[in-house]
Amino acid sequence: MTRTSNETIFDAVGGHPTFTRLVDVFYDHVDRDEVLIAMYPEGHDLTGAKHRLQMFLEQYFGGPTTYQEERGHPRLRMRHFPFAVDFDARDRWLASMRAALDDVALPPLYDEIFWDYFQRAATAMVNTNSNPV
Repeated sequence: MTRTSNETIFDAVGGHPTFTRLVDVFYDHVDRDEVLIAMYPEGHDLTGAKHRLQMFLEQYFGGPTTYQEERGHPRLRMRHFPFAVDFDARDRWLASMRAALDDVALPPLYDEIFWDYFQRAATAMVNTNSNPV
């Protein structure tokens, strides 16, 4: 997976199949986490959540703009505001995403790019201070 000058990160990491695997493994972990799964209005039916996350990540990393076309501006903080996201939830979310990244096994540079983004985004979603440490 060597990146050329006009190739997006989306393309460089393997495109749609890579993002499908990442999202599937991530949500397998979420589905087994009682704290995280409780935040999903559809419960264990994660079909819609998977679709939204995959579209968002693909667009963010240079793939198709399907998310924008279907849902408009991401407004991540606003969309997550109805849910009490504390530091424990952030850490659980990150653990699930770390497991998914480990499963996908991106080359180190891309793993670092993804992990950096996920850490920053997850922290930005924290909206309650019930666990400040």
